[in-house]
Amino acid sequence: MEITELVNIKEMKQKVYKLLNENKYFIKFIYSLIIINVILLILQSYQELDDRFSFFFETFEFFSVVIFSIEYILRMYSSQLSPRYHASNSIFSGLKFSISTFGIIDLLAILPFYLPLFFPFDLRVLRILRLFRLLRIFKIGRYSKSLKTITDVLRETKSELVITIFVAFILLILSSSLMYYIENEAQPEQFKSIGHSFWWAVATLTTVGYGDVYPITGLGKVIGSIIALIGIGFVALPTGIISSAFIGKVQEEKAKKEAQKTQCKCPNCGTEIN
Repeated sequence: MEITELVNIKEMKQKVYKLLNENKYFIKFIYSLIIINVILLILQSYQELDDRFSFFFETFEFFSVVIFSIEYILRMYSSQLSPRYHASNSIFSGLKFSISTFGIIDLLAILPFYLPLFFPFDLRVLRILRLFRLLRIFKIGRYSKSLKTITDVLRETKSELVITIFVAFILLILSSSLMYYIENEAQPEQFKSIGHSFWWAVATLTTVGYGDVYPITGLGKVIGSIIALIGIGFVALPTGIISSAFIGKVQEEKAKKEAQKTQCKCPNCGTEIN
């Protein structure tokens, strides 16, 4: 391949990459298309609307799949220019993109449309495939700064949240075991095993309290009250971890913006002047 052809291919990839990641009109178009798809998916669940506007729903679905498919192919094509998916070979960079989080989301967003064309499915499977279209809403994460901030916060607090989940699991096991041994004789149908008691423990510790399963013995009520009180603190623990990290992240972003505003550059050499 000649050098001029390689240069032309590289320039084309750069144009495609800028279109997908920097062109605000294209980003707004994809953003709007995702939102409309989610709204139409909700409206299509109403049988009377699906019967009356089925042609419109199917046409818009076909249009959306075409756009999302082109976007997926172009992202794979220009993935070598992305710092996240960069590799020495364009094939390897495309492979890195395809197995990444957003690559999988992009694929799942269009896959439900193509699968029935090649494989016969019954109606129940088709309904499940249609539900996968809802995954298109996660494509917003690529463009939304708010979702990116939340993702960063969850990533930074991962170790603390893992510890919290582990402690919660221990509490659930202890609570369901205690309630089984206390309430089993009085309510053999409701608390027939520790596994059945696990539902009560989840509903109580998360302070949901559906009321379909509850203790009736005196000791069971005392233990249940203590577990419910522990549940209030348990729910507040991960909430406090995430909210404090989120506030810190927001303040950090504000500080960066303020620092950028106060920084000046020399018009001659470009050196930053504080």
